[in-house]
Amino acid sequence: MPGGWWRVVSALVLGGLPMLVAGQQMTAPLEVPDKFNLDMKTAARLRPELLAQSTSASQYPTGRRVFERLTEQTTATRGGKPAWELRIVGDDQLNAFSSPDGTIYVESGLADLAGTSAGLWAAILSHEIAHVLRRDWAQRYLYQESLRDGGTVVLGDPGISAGAWTDSAKASEEMARFCRQLELAADLEGLMLMARAGYHPDFVPALHHLLHAQSAGKTATSIFAMHPCWEERDRELDRAYIVASIEFERRWPEWYVSPGGNPPTLVFAGEPSVKKTRAKEWEIRVPMRCQNLAGAVEVVLQTYSGEAESRVQVRQVTGCTSPKTTITFALTDEAEKELWAEVLVLDGQGAVLSRAAIPRVGR
Repeated sequence: MPGGWWRVVSALVLGGLPMLVAGQQMTAPLEVPDKFNLDMKTAARLRPELLAQSTSASQYPTGRRVFERLTEQTTATRGGKPAWELRIVGDDQLNAFSSPDGTIYVESGLADLAGTSAGLWAAILSHEIAHVLRRDWAQRYLYQESLRDGGTVVLGDPGISAGAWTDSAKASEEMARFCRQLELAADLEGLMLMARAGYHPDFVPALHHLLHAQSAGKTATSIFAMHPCWEERDRELDRAYIVASIEFERRWPEWYVSPGGNPPTLVFAGEPSVKKTRAKEWEIRVPMRCQNLAGAVEVVLQTYSGEAESRVQVRQVTGCTSPKTTITFALTDEAEKELWAEVLVLDGQGAVLSRAAIPRVGR
């Protein structure tokens, strides 16, 4: 993976995919002045280094085709028509980000995760394209300046090193909240862009669930997080999924002939509950909701004595036919000795559709 400067660049260029914590209600975007061009100047300055650390997307033909189709649906911004380009960063990480000049960078771990799925590529790329069209880098910079004018320095000029940045708790919290709003707004526009181009919006939560399944456990939230968490993003965008789905179905009444094909199977697993039923028995209940499911899914409960060693594993199969499907597991007191547990929902090929972490079973 590239050196520390790469993460600085990712922050400045506007990292794309979500990491942590609650999204906020969205506000109207800032008005970017007609003559404002600092975002494009910064993109031009960073471009040589970014190009040196990335390659063309020639080894990902599905990604290239989806990118071309999505960008064909766009119109010029107030700064002109972006010079769209897709690049791959060979670091095996699960992230993507955009440059104000229209270059989208997808890290190779995320590109491999999308693979040959046009819908997953559309979920990744539409969000980053929306950042460019909305000029979110410029909005972020202007909001920083508004906080600076209010008497607090939040982040330094984009040209200085990260070590020279100063902040205050209040201003950092405000900046983080604004950035989460930008992320959710980009999601909204990305969903509609996907629908117009022929990719079902359900691929967005499918991508979120895949990425969430890669995490090692439930991450603590923070008011300073620049991106909404997976669960909050799904909740905040619930109505937007419906609106975008209606638009998709209007344009593509026969889903299977759309560029993205049929929508993926989605499983929304709620917060598991743990209850002691007898002296040496515990009951774990997992609420679930499924969409686009044809057949059944397998629900697996695993407890761990360490980071990788699974000591108890219980499996059940369900058709998930009810919007309020609940799976119940019964465990003995042996499970109380384990450090942590999780529930995985798998499709017929064993791919993880959803994941929910459970605190120590006996607590």
